[in-house]
Amino acid sequence: MERIPYQKNPISIDEQVRRLKQRGLIFDDESLAKAYLSNISYYRLRAYTYPFQDNEGLTPSHHFIREDIHFCDIIALYRFDRQLRLLIFNALEKIEVAIRTKLTQLYAEAKQDSHWFCQPDCYYSEDFYEAIQRQIKEDVIRSNEDFIKHYKSKYSSPEIPPSWMSLEVVSMSTLSRLYKNLKKDETKKIVARQFGLSDVEVLANWLHAFSNLRNCCAHHSRVWNRRFMVHITLPYNTIFPFMDKNTSRTIKQNKLFALLSCIKYLNDILSPQNDFKANLKGLLSQGGKLLSEKDMGFPTNWENLPIWH
Repeated sequence: MERIPYQKNPISIDEQVRRLKQRGLIFDDESLAKAYLSNISYYRLRAYTYPFQDNEGLTPSHHFIREDIHFCDIIALYRFDRQLRLLIFNALEKIEVAIRTKLTQLYAEAKQDSHWFCQPDCYYSEDFYEAIQRQIKEDVIRSNEDFIKHYKSKYSSPEIPPSWMSLEVVSMSTLSRLYKNLKKDETKKIVARQFGLSDVEVLANWLHAFSNLRNCCAHHSRVWNRRFMVHITLPYNTIFPFMDKNTSRTIKQNKLFALLSCIKYLNDILSPQNDFKANLKGLLSQGGKLLSEKDMGFPTNWENLPIWH
């Protein structure tokens, strides 16, 4: 496709409303709509109008393909997505804190070394060892935590604080890469089993996918109707009930439902009395008329799957 110069000019909020009306969006209260558009950008809301518009061809009309869509319906969908991100972020926090804790405790005890993650023989390759050391060091340097400052002011070596300090301040992406590239020894298997998984590769994949999802939530990006870059693995040989092989093959691994199922599985282990499912159902019931569970990869009768019982 031939590239062309970008020549579109900025448009006023009044013009934004006018264009949306021309394209078939219904406004019950234009003053209220303008107030929303002054706080939520026209371009940001485009992610929620786009699936309901004609976007085909070289010069698409962007006309709404349904005649019953109101601006308030778009806002309801936007609010749903925002509340869904908050629910996911809260659930991921439990998983992130747990992986920090288990990596630190289990490896420090097994290696009898406060700085076990600094040892080259813990990793598959020397190249990754050097890369992860740089990443951890960068994360620690960026940290403003008092316990990091205290370590630097009191101790001359090692340069990096012990695992129970350093791994508390690294990003989830760094944690994901760290676990993935640790040698497949008994300690790595124990970590996976404590998360209800028999295969270390599955946990490594889940942490990678969760890191990507967490970034979406942290940066307020759309999670509704999104195709995620990292396809999450859906195992059928988990320690606790998850879903059978035939069902897992029908679930789209790059859609939100697959991720939510894995989050639910781990949260049930870490916090057995959690209300993740109840809160999710509550959100789905209030998502508005444009919300379709299918857009997020939910199968029919998803609540009957073992993981969602």
